[in-house]
Amino acid sequence: MPSVTLKMIAKELSLSVATVSKALANSYEISEGTKNIVLEAARKMGYIANPYASSLRKRRSKTVAVVIPEIADSFFAKVINGIEEVALFYGYHVLIYMTHESLSREQAIMQDFRSGRVDGILMSVSEETDTVEHIAAVMDSSTPVVFFDRVREELPTTCVVTNDFESSYTATTHLISKNCQKIAFVGNSPTLAINRNRESGYRSALKEHAIIYENVLICGNDLKTDYTILSSLFESDDKPDGIILSVEKLIPLLYQVCHDLDIKIPGQLKVLTFTNFAMAEFLNPPLTTINQPAYEIGKVAAQTLFKKLARSNHISEAESIVLPSEIIFRQSSN
Repeated sequence: MPSVTLKMIAKELSLSVATVSKALANSYEISEGTKNIVLEAARKMGYIANPYASSLRKRRSKTVAVVIPEIADSFFAKVINGIEEVALFYGYHVLIYMTHESLSREQAIMQDFRSGRVDGILMSVSEETDTVEHIAAVMDSSTPVVFFDRVREELPTTCVVTNDFESSYTATTHLISKNCQKIAFVGNSPTLAINRNRESGYRSALKEHAIIYENVLICGNDLKTDYTILSSLFESDDKPDGIILSVEKLIPLLYQVCHDLDIKIPGQLKVLTFTNFAMAEFLNPPLTTINQPAYEIGKVAAQTLFKKLARSNHISEAESIVLPSEIIFRQSSN
């Protein structure tokens, strides 16, 4: 049987389509008596409202996009859970887009959004993102964007982040307190504010404790190349006795390098990592971690986006929401 339409109900009741539509929407323009007649007819005829059609009439897709570098990272998986909880409350669908750490892919995704495909965007930029024109163009088309974790601070919008400088400073100080005098820092991209802030916290702690040794390495997305970079650290005469990883996906690689080169953790190398890796406590040895409040980041970012969507205009101002991370000390840094 064909779906029952507003036009069919209107014909049955000898009313206009507009009157039937307003009655079903509980409009104040329609009397209670007419509303009851329309609702009863709709029930008997088996009318089912189409939320998508309603959204189109209101020029809303009832959909928000989440743009992330990857989903294998446990941090982003937890962020998505937080976002979806809020979106479900507001009756919105969530579309997940992955850039795979590619600027060109990120640009193509944002170009697609300029057509009005989504009502708003929650975004964590790629390692390669060193320009913001593609994001600014979407914001200029009245589609609000909220950043989380990996942000572009030069754009006038909300950024939901953690206290990366303070966490890295505390982590470095902890390693120094364990008699580490040669601490290396491994990041993923000098263009990312999150990496710069963590590196800055690391350098600040070294300076405060009058430690001259500084060793900052940048790893990418190629496992073989990253393995070589990490291995080179311990094949030099000035090898580190402590290391801070800013990238979760390097955890198994570092443990593999240490195994292959017979480097004992924590005896010869103390290790501390920014990660939400659930299996950290089951590694050998258990890994000291800086845990970001990923789920809460997702919730706060989504709540902020929906506040923007509730406004009649989407004019944004620069705003930074900082949530604290938690350091969990385990055997790898003792």
